[in-house]
Amino acid sequence: MIHILFVAAGGALGALARYGVGTWLAPASARTALPWGTIAVNLLGCLIIGVLMGMAQTRDGLSEGVRTFLMIGILGGFTTFSAFGLETVSLIRAGATGLVAANLLLQVGGGLMAVWVGWAAST
Repeated sequence: MIHILFVAAGGALGALARYGVGTWLAPASARTALPWGTIAVNLLGCLIIGVLMGMAQTRDGLSEGVRTFLMIGILGGFTTFSAFGLETVSLIRAGATGLVAANLLLQVGGGLMAVWVGWAAST
C-alpha cells in the first residue's frame, strides 16, 4: 500500500512540474511549431532516470520506496511520451515532414543520449 502512495505523491509532483515547464516554454513552441515543453521534459526526464540508474548501481543503491517515488511517481508524471506520440502524429497529419524529423531526432535521439550521459555521469 505504501508504494501506491509513493507513486501517487510522486506522480502529482511530476505532473505539476510538467505543467510548469510546458507553460514556461509555451511561447517558444508557438513561435516554432515544435513542442518545446514536451521535448524539454522528455530529455530532462531521460537524463534524470539515467542519473538515478547510475546511482542505484554504483552507490549503495536506492531503496525500493525511493525508486518507486522518483522513477515511477515523479518521472512518470513528469515525462510525456503519450504527448510525444500525439504531437508527432499531428505534425505528420499536417504534412510537416521536416518538423516530424526534427521532433523525432530531438526526442528519441536526444533522450537516448541524455540517458547515456546521465548514467555515465553518475557512475
